[in-house]
Amino acid sequence: MGDITVRGGIPLHGKLYVQGSKNAALPILAAAILHEGISVIHNCPHILDVENTVQILLEMGCSVEWHGNSLTIFAGTIQNTEISSEYAAQMRSSVIFLGSLLGRMGSAALPLPGGCTIGKRPIDLHLNSLKRMGAKIEEEKEILFAKAQNIHGADIRLRFPSVGTTENIILAAVLAEGTTRIFNAAREPEITELCRFLKGKGAKIRGEGTDRIVIEGVKKLKDSEFVLMSDRIVAGTYLMAAMSAGGMISLEHAPVCQMAAQFKVLKSMGAQLQIGKDKIVMSAPKRPRALREVATQPYPGFPTDLQSQLLAVLCRARGKSRIIENIFEDRYQIVPQLKKMGAQIDTAAQEAWITGTQCLSGTEVHACELRGGAALIIAGLGAAGETTVKESHFIFRGYEDICGDLRKLGAVIETN
Repeated sequence: MGDITVRGGIPLHGKLYVQGSKNAALPILAAAILHEGISVIHNCPHILDVENTVQILLEMGCSVEWHGNSLTIFAGTIQNTEISSEYAAQMRSSVIFLGSLLGRMGSAALPLPGGCTIGKRPIDLHLNSLKRMGAKIEEEKEILFAKAQNIHGADIRLRFPSVGTTENIILAAVLAEGTTRIFNAAREPEITELCRFLKGKGAKIRGEGTDRIVIEGVKKLKDSEFVLMSDRIVAGTYLMAAMSAGGMISLEHAPVCQMAAQFKVLKSMGAQLQIGKDKIVMSAPKRPRALREVATQPYPGFPTDLQSQLLAVLCRARGKSRIIENIFEDRYQIVPQLKKMGAQIDTAAQEAWITGTQCLSGTEVHACELRGGAALIIAGLGAAGETTVKESHFIFRGYEDICGDLRKLGAVIETN
């Protein structure tokens, strides 16, 4: 996983199949340890975050086998409830093991996920919620130690509809004594998918997809087989790539019902869309229209995980655009890299103002996180000349084969 070099100015044409969902797979893999038997997960993406999560499962003593894109997990014996920093530090999602380990084993230890501090990331939402369910959690030298003699149900009202916190509460509540009710719960499709997986194993959950989720604890779960949904962020990334380069593309196995906010933005930029049950055909203009204002929001709003990709497209839109980032405070890390390509962007606090330029210029840029890295590829597709993206390993955390997929659409893109 070295550098990625992309030649711009080539319209995209062709068909792709959308991979399985990263943000659904990770909590489902953590959920598999709640059951002492077998979980089979089909359509699981081969990406770095999944591979790191598999390594965590192996460290615990689980048996894990890949068969194509199907993953079989046997969690009969959990020998270790301490997650090493080697894998936890590489992804924030490792924190969801707190809920499943407490629910199954009554104890857990893991480094602060992704190297973040409690003050900067809303991990306090996770910890306070689990404490309400009977957990005792302490931090020592950037390690979280959690114990619970008896995890029990509780009424928990979230001050913000955090996806990760909602997942952690659900994972802890499935085997808990009593009933847990989550108020102001996250409504993301990945939450619904986690609940669908757990209900297939015998969990009693209702209200998923709404802001109030109720979990009645059960004594044990059962073996199950599950087909993972497709990735709405990957689908959106490829649609943004076509908006940057121009052309017409078709996406099969797309999670169409989850993408209304994306479609609204794409149409506003001039895209022509034909939408079927699980298929999207998009014809992109040679140059997109600017957007007066787009704000990221929790689902069903426009996703923060597509904000960087949209920003890259708007760099060469006709007119001035404004983006408001309401979820994360560090989503504009790629702005200096886009400016190296000739983008005209001003930022202040959570807002970005973009004045579109007719053509960006290819150059060497550096990825510093997953979605920003994908956005730099998108910018390169619409630029003149060659763009080289350094530190491309971030991108493979969430995309199985972004270069191979774009080549299928006619892009000239290589990994070095």
